[in-house]
Amino acid sequence: MSTVPAPPRTGIAARLRLVAELGKLRITLLSTLSALMGYVLAAGGVDAGLLVTLAGTWVLAVGSSTLNQIQERTLDARMARTRNRPLPSGRLSASAARAIAFVEILGGSMLLLATGSLWPWLLGLTAVLWYNGVYTPLKRRTAFAVVPGALIGAIPPVMGWTAAGGSPADPRILVVALFFFIWQVPHFWLLLFRYGPEYREAGFPSLTDVFDNRQLSRLTFSWTVATAAGCLLLPLFGAVRSDLSGLILLIGAALLVIQSARLLIGSAGPTRFFGAFRVINAFALLAIVAGFLDPWLA
Repeated sequence: MSTVPAPPRTGIAARLRLVAELGKLRITLLSTLSALMGYVLAAGGVDAGLLVTLAGTWVLAVGSSTLNQIQERTLDARMARTRNRPLPSGRLSASAARAIAFVEILGGSMLLLATGSLWPWLLGLTAVLWYNGVYTPLKRRTAFAVVPGALIGAIPPVMGWTAAGGSPADPRILVVALFFFIWQVPHFWLLLFRYGPEYREAGFPSLTDVFDNRQLSRLTFSWTVATAAGCLLLPLFGAVRSDLSGLILLIGAALLVIQSARLLIGSAGPTRFFGAFRVINAFALLAIVAGFLDPWLA
């Protein structure tokens, strides 16, 4: 007995879910939280401008992610992890996604301009151009695209800092940006290791074609140690000032290195790589929390 498939839902809730899927909310949330950290460190607390800054940063990041899904829709269709996204699954047309991306990028830009400083807007547009115009096409050419692509993660905290009136050339925010720049590399590599075969099938260059597992483990561990060291620059340069924040970062850095050292033991497989991926993400959140609380702890 044959059955007729149910028509796709077209209600408001279903459409909002499509927009949320296009925007990669979990990824864009971390960018927004790093902007929160930058803002609070510059302002010395929370004020009315924070919500506008966070909204603008998030909406612009969502628009950039939507544009990325338009760019990679044919490649997404080749991978089990991404073939059910709105565009490759046929639940949304590319023209509709373009309209959504345009509205989101425009809306995010207007919100950032409303902060009263041009810097957050200029930095935000730079991040969009770098992500969609440089990093996205570069991923198809080299397995090392994540290194220049990591600049994207360094920009949001500076957006928050400048929205609160800080100078983009201040060494304190530059070390925060450096930390997030370094963190992005092992973060992306650890994720790619888990889905390496799928990326190769889709046509993306893979690090597994360049290095064996032991070499990859050592390389990723080295970048993770650099991430821990970069975090310790925050109290050294005065980005965080309280002893408690510095202690939190020191303990977190030590635990990160200890946990990540498991990559060097035996043969690291996908499960161990994904475990390290979760640990390094938790460490970034810990750094953000320490930075956010610092004005009240100093």
